[in-house]
Amino acid sequence: MHCEKDSKMNISNLTTGRRASRFREIVLVFALLLSPGIAMAQTPKDRPTDALHQLNDSVEALVQRISPMVVQIMVTGYGAAEDSNQKQMNGVISRRQAVGSGVIVDPQGYIVTNAHVLNGAQRIEVIVPARQAAGAPVDAGLEAQAKSYSGRIIGVTKEIDLAVIKIEAQDLPALPVRNSAPPPRQGEMVFAFGSPEGLRNTVTMGVVSSVARQTDPDSPLAYVQTDTPINPGNSGGPLVDADGELVGINTFILSSSGGNQGLGFAIPAAVVAYAYPQLLKYGHMHRPEIGALVQSITPDLAAALNLQRDFGAIISDISPGGPAEKAGLRIQDVILSVDGTPTGTLPLFAHSLYLHKIGEHAKVEVLRGSERVQLDIPLVDRPHKEDSLALSADPAKNLVRRLSILGIELNLKLAQSLPDLRIPTGVIVAARTLGSGTTEIPLESGDVIHALNGATVTTLDGLRDTLAKMKPGDPVALQIERSGQLQYISFSL
Repeated sequence: MHCEKDSKMNISNLTTGRRASRFREIVLVFALLLSPGIAMAQTPKDRPTDALHQLNDSVEALVQRISPMVVQIMVTGYGAAEDSNQKQMNGVISRRQAVGSGVIVDPQGYIVTNAHVLNGAQRIEVIVPARQAAGAPVDAGLEAQAKSYSGRIIGVTKEIDLAVIKIEAQDLPALPVRNSAPPPRQGEMVFAFGSPEGLRNTVTMGVVSSVARQTDPDSPLAYVQTDTPINPGNSGGPLVDADGELVGINTFILSSSGGNQGLGFAIPAAVVAYAYPQLLKYGHMHRPEIGALVQSITPDLAAALNLQRDFGAIISDISPGGPAEKAGLRIQDVILSVDGTPTGTLPLFAHSLYLHKIGEHAKVEVLRGSERVQLDIPLVDRPHKEDSLALSADPAKNLVRRLSILGIELNLKLAQSLPDLRIPTGVIVAARTLGSGTTEIPLESGDVIHALNGATVTTLDGLRDTLAKMKPGDPVALQIERSGQLQYISFSL
């Protein structure tokens, strides 16, 4: 998928359609050439011991250790149609088959990937590679031994393009997400794993081009930039260092052709470590906030507002009655530091806030005109309606077993608390349950079910009764409301 960057450059998410099938015969031929009976490998005692061969052996060992932790994710669903240049066609929806990557981060089957990989997902298939014994020669049959699992979504945050999915598997090799992982260094050697263009179990090598590249001046997100070759299909795959530690999750490229041009970007491991436990616990992000909007200062903005500096971060809006307003923060205040640490950029300011827990206070120094002002601002949690819904649902009374959800009937009071609701009747999804079926039902917390196979849904009992009359294999089309938009989701029981 491409979104226009400018007239010559596109930002490309790294997900692609199923193109791997066209390469199958070629891949099989090369696999045979690399099989143990044909490959003429040197024995360890015959190998030279110079630095170049030591590097080669180290890279081989790293690849052999990390590859079993990287999965291919195949998504079937509906999304915006694309033209021959892979540009989205507004208002046109088509069936979508896409391929991305993911990394196993927990032996019990938890996988981190990009949120955009799962866009419109109705069915998620996860291909887990077969394990290879350490030091064993290349085995052409390993691809055939890869196992397929059905995946289900645990949590998604589109703000930072991360998602967690789960497969029913045990004792998997995993690349843990660590809070203590050292930050990458510019020029450091890194390796990208994934399924570029659908080619499963691919690894490429490069260096860290920049440790914190801000692609949007008004976004607090900063990415690890790398020249490691990555292409559509690498989305969600890991970028690791020479120690096999996670550096980031590959997420997009800058390209005028749609393919690799040496400008790849990964979500930093520190951001992944921050988001992962929250996606597990809540299914979405809980971030501390102060009730203010901050944006980057440009030279034009500084000149127009007569600011004392033409760089950094400025307060552009303050929530009425929020902690920032109560603490004395004002619009046009320029951020100087947080807790004594200079914060000269928007990403640094956001990072400084995220280091705090909800309920803690941040010591913020601002420049107001030519005066330095010290402020003590408490950090609060952004309200999430999904959390309150889940807490109010009774697992016994609100269970809709055939949909694997806890549902709550919409009443007038509840409908009024959801200001973006378009239809004030139906059953709202308070939470998802594990369920016992093999079909992934693409419902999310906060979805409102308005109709089932064309019949209006107004009560939990009515929804259950209709589902109870249906047989396994029967098609289901639910009309739901999600984020203020009506849409259909379909599946078979």
